[in-house]
Amino acid sequence: MGFRRVAPVAIVFGLSLCFSADQIAAQRGGGRGAPPPRPDPLVDGDVTIKPPFANATELIMDLHVPHGEVHRFSMKSEDSKIYKGISRAKPGEVVPYERPVAVYVPAQYVPGTAAPFIVVQDGYNPKYALTIPTILDNLIAQKKVPAMIAVMIQHGGGDGPGSQRGLEYDTVSDKYTTFVETEVLPKIEHDYNVKLTKDPEGRATMGGSSGAACAFTMAWFHPELYRRVISYSGTFVNQENPQHPEVTRGAWEYHASLIPNNAPKPIRVWMEVGGEDNGSDRDEASLHNWVIANHHMAAALKSKGYHYRFVFADGARHTDANVIYQTLPEALQYVWNGYQAK
Repeated sequence: MGFRRVAPVAIVFGLSLCFSADQIAAQRGGGRGAPPPRPDPLVDGDVTIKPPFANATELIMDLHVPHGEVHRFSMKSEDSKIYKGISRAKPGEVVPYERPVAVYVPAQYVPGTAAPFIVVQDGYNPKYALTIPTILDNLIAQKKVPAMIAVMIQHGGGDGPGSQRGLEYDTVSDKYTTFVETEVLPKIEHDYNVKLTKDPEGRATMGGSSGAACAFTMAWFHPELYRRVISYSGTFVNQENPQHPEVTRGAWEYHASLIPNNAPKPIRVWMEVGGEDNGSDRDEASLHNWVIANHHMAAALKSKGYHYRFVFADGARHTDANVIYQTLPEALQYVWNGYQAK
């Protein structure tokens, strides 16, 4: 089933994002509290942003632009061949779960045509589910991004090492990508009469925290499938469980060895970390300082000549909603810069 958003307030899963007249005027550059001019969002390299952070105007629903449709469904673990569900308390025990998925289809989509798309990890997190449909409505209408489909996939439950979410997102392998390609995307194409492009330049992936590490993992192991990545507070630390012998420090290995020791891959990356992110008071030897890990990640990408943009959000916390609401439209524009439909 689907629903259309018809009021000037984005409403998802019982939550709403509203703006006062003063806030809207400030974001548009008028009145008190107007944010300072921002750097060009399409330029490679490192940039620092500071509080106070301001919601981007693209978060405001515009009744004068076409509005896409959002479909929702659930996937049961018993139907999956890849993720049956795990127990943190009793390793090896199967714990059933249901995974909600939301699919945004832009109003401009022409049935039967192959559409570019973005896969969103933690897709039912309000930070993404509450904002992405409205942002895409606005950016697509402004022709700043292509008319893309958004596949917003929730994890299978829990968090951290030993959880289903941890297994899916922190594992440094192509297992999760296989799950998406073989179990999620075919169902969406079949059930909602859409066609998803096979062109890797038209496929993006994003997430926050472990979902961000997962997004990069999808592109790293399968650049022939995904080449555009958005990462908020990426968990590029040692959190894989169980660990693979060849990747002994989990996603920390991306900046420590995998990127430096391999030829550049055709991946375009937008990434952010907060100054007060997870583990910011821990030393590098802990392998659990997100700030250090993301700085290393940006340096590794730069040294190998990747197209990347690294945003350091001074004073921000882990996957800080204020930062996401300010920067997500810019992130989308950056990763899709240069895209040409085939």
